[in-house]
Amino acid sequence: MGILSLAIFLPIVSGLLLLAVGRDENAPAVRWMALVAAVVSFLATIPLITGFDTTQAGMQFVENLPWIERFNVRYHLGLDGLSMWFVPLTAFITIIVVVAAWEVIETRVNQYMGAFLVLSGLMIGVFSALDGLLFYVFFEATLIPMYIIIGVWGGKNRVYAAFKFFLYTLAGSLLMLIALLYLYFKSGEAGSFDIATWHKLPLTMHEQTLLFFAFLAAFSVKVPMWPVHTWLPDAHVEAPTGGSVVLAAIMLKLGAYGFLRFSLPIAPDAAHHFSWLIIAMSLIAVVYIGLVALVQKDMKKLVAYSSIAHMGFVTLGFFIFNPLGISGGLVQMISHGFVSGAMFLAIGVLYDRVHSREIAAYGGVVNTMPKFAAFALFFAMANCGLPATAGFVGEWMVILGTVKFSFWLGAIAATALVFGAAYSLWMYKRVYFGPVTNDNVKSLTDINAREFGMMAVLAIATLYMGLYPKPFTDVMEASVDALLKHVSVSKIPAQAVAPVAATTDAPATLTEGTQQ
Repeated sequence: MGILSLAIFLPIVSGLLLLAVGRDENAPAVRWMALVAAVVSFLATIPLITGFDTTQAGMQFVENLPWIERFNVRYHLGLDGLSMWFVPLTAFITIIVVVAAWEVIETRVNQYMGAFLVLSGLMIGVFSALDGLLFYVFFEATLIPMYIIIGVWGGKNRVYAAFKFFLYTLAGSLLMLIALLYLYFKSGEAGSFDIATWHKLPLTMHEQTLLFFAFLAAFSVKVPMWPVHTWLPDAHVEAPTGGSVVLAAIMLKLGAYGFLRFSLPIAPDAAHHFSWLIIAMSLIAVVYIGLVALVQKDMKKLVAYSSIAHMGFVTLGFFIFNPLGISGGLVQMISHGFVSGAMFLAIGVLYDRVHSREIAAYGGVVNTMPKFAAFALFFAMANCGLPATAGFVGEWMVILGTVKFSFWLGAIAATALVFGAAYSLWMYKRVYFGPVTNDNVKSLTDINAREFGMMAVLAIATLYMGLYPKPFTDVMEASVDALLKHVSVSKIPAQAVAPVAATTDAPATLTEGTQQ
């Protein structure tokens, strides 16, 4: 068993064992078993960081075995610079989620912990899969534990939110399945689900367009992009704290990652042709959703909308087709994992004590919880892109790349920093500053050692990435350059464009014609 298989199946098997053997009367032992499994799973991903070769763009830690031989489906895993950091990030966030639920979840503890461990392994499988069908299996399987987490441990409208989350993402993914099957039959007589083989397929513009929009249907919902974002605020509001953390920190990244692994390299001509559409959707998310966040009365809903705005930066960076944009989008995905996860944990700390997410229910929290208020201020600043925090690096790289692409688009994108500061600090002011007017706030106690440890670890990660992002950018540099080189060359077959070229006065090269 290779390192990636260990990283995938160690948490899955541990989660299934917890489901089988855990009982509520054994809750303390179940919690420790879940924590040990999460920590060991994270330690299993450390060799991926220490052993990764940053000088090459190819796949590393590859495992390639037959799975369903009749249809040429293979158990094919591997990582490159585009996916490597998301595997340890997923395992790291799982530890945080297990610790966050330590004293909070008191019923069905084994099912709660087991669901998160299984979900962790499935998400790592998405980032590692190099076979199209294997990717689809992992991608869809992540819906099941998250659906259960929201539906069982969520708020009063949890069933509605869980159904909405499930149906939105499933509907989009069905079009992706059709696209995968088309590519399979297009890959020669024997057929192939190998993603690298699909990257090399010559496809007409018509084929690329259909494939591009099929992938867009799946990945835009998962990100989520405007206007298919409406499931996310409902899911976040109703999900338990751990569910919100994983949803924001990892699950939203699955859709953005899909653009880099499927949409851009398989349909590069269509990606260039329709980049204006993705850029427009991304900028609307950055500006409009930022304004929507300003008027929210629910803390979770405000942070949920801020996540949509921040993910708009990611898709904007991907579709301006320059190294700063794509690298900035990837850095933004990683930093958003730390910062948004911490924001939802902070809201969870307050909710566990007061049982309200309404901003109006608080005020003056700094008077009774000074240590916690300091952490909350740090993460609010990181959320609005304060320099020297992780939240700044990715946004700044994307803005620089966008300015290089178009000054005015870069100027529009930069307004997100203003909106981010407005809604983050406005929420902080109303919740933490001012006199204590609520009796529930008067009786609050500051964070305990467990909560302090969670906040401190995320704060250190956020600060480290903000001050020294080089280890993160070095890993992705070679793979980003290779991706841009790949998508700059047309995949339209020569015979498909020959009649068009014959009618022009000065036939251009195939690549130049595509870029024009």
